[in-house]
Amino acid sequence: MLTRIEWNTSDAQTRQHLFERPSLGSDAVAVAQEILDAVRARGDAAVHDYALSLDDWAPDAGFRVPDSALVEAEQALADEDRDAILAAAQAVRAFHAEQGYRDYEVQTWPGARASRRATPIDVAGLYVPAGTAPLVSTLIMLTIPAQLAGVPRIAVIAPPRKGQGVEPTVLAAAKLLGVEEVYAIGGAHGVAALGLGVAGLPKADKIFGPGNAYVAAAKALLSQSPNGAAADLPAGPSEVMVVADDAADPELVAIDLLSQAEHDRMAQVVLVAYSENFAAQVEAQIDVLLTQLPRADTARAALANSRAVIVASEDEAVEAANAYASEHLIVQTRNPRAFSDRIRHAGSIFLGPWTPEAAGDYAAGPNHALPTAGAARAYGGVTVEMFQKTTTLLELSEESLESIAPVVERLAALEGLDAHRLAMALRRNRKTDQ
Repeated sequence: MLTRIEWNTSDAQTRQHLFERPSLGSDAVAVAQEILDAVRARGDAAVHDYALSLDDWAPDAGFRVPDSALVEAEQALADEDRDAILAAAQAVRAFHAEQGYRDYEVQTWPGARASRRATPIDVAGLYVPAGTAPLVSTLIMLTIPAQLAGVPRIAVIAPPRKGQGVEPTVLAAAKLLGVEEVYAIGGAHGVAALGLGVAGLPKADKIFGPGNAYVAAAKALLSQSPNGAAADLPAGPSEVMVVADDAADPELVAIDLLSQAEHDRMAQVVLVAYSENFAAQVEAQIDVLLTQLPRADTARAALANSRAVIVASEDEAVEAANAYASEHLIVQTRNPRAFSDRIRHAGSIFLGPWTPEAAGDYAAGPNHALPTAGAARAYGGVTVEMFQKTTTLLELSEESLESIAPVVERLAALEGLDAHRLAMALRRNRKTDQ
């Protein structure tokens, strides 16, 4: 079922091919570029056409969900569901409350005041996947850091169910969290509308949230284009790597792999096992558990793109984990904490047999919007800081000119930029003349 590889007998090319993500060969970038070009050229009409053809949802009144629909969904929510959403939100808020840039001021030269201040972005666009699975948890994970950062306008877009609008549980959660703007649009066309500010959507300064390969491509392309919205991080189809030695429970390992495989047909799961025998035990448990899953077909499709890596030692397991740089890394070894200390590249790490990735997805506190496709080598997950930006301020006094001016003038001369040198020299000379 899982494609096998022996780590210590594989060359670099084989290892690289092993860890290629399924979305790598898709047409996502080309399709997303076509959609962005159309929206730039035809504006509202292009967004309307894509929404109608892809979602069967393009109401004449526009894509914004009326507040009455949010209120109705929240009132219809079962008490147990309401309590679960609020409890998860409280844990996420507690974890993220420790984050955020701080203002500070230092004296870098005598009489020179250099400071930094942090301010939120004006408009945060939040993408909440809600097609095959309405991810209320993603709404929680994105909304709370934005609120803690003080973002004044938060606009949520969520793919509508075919011809029916946004899943009511997403609307109910938005109302509970205090989100006022929800738009029933998703996909690359929704990202384009939000990033460019067309079809009645605000123009976001930055777009946050995971999505399929087309959503991820649209976010990336927008962030690279003039006047396009910035993007939080590369977050495409979900993935997990589970590192398990022979002392691990095969059933728990199997269900952790399946919990990611059921997300998306383009998801990828990787098992790092310390023996062929243990890998076989995990695969047997996967076969049993698949019969119990409503989304078994999705999981089977994802498993076709998945891997089992056989290692001979913890050193090899660490090497494989750092090479893959997974979105989620689950460590079920005899000493998971020591293992995790050696990991340099992972979006989020889950330690020990009692810590399923599902806990992080929903209610543990750390953010579940994480880098995928190896981007964990350069990115972390969503934080409060991502909703902020910093501005530096500098104020020099006459006193400071005595010490800083000669250094600035010398360096400007070294670079051959004489106006720079004179900007400092004129001030220094004027002070001397007084």
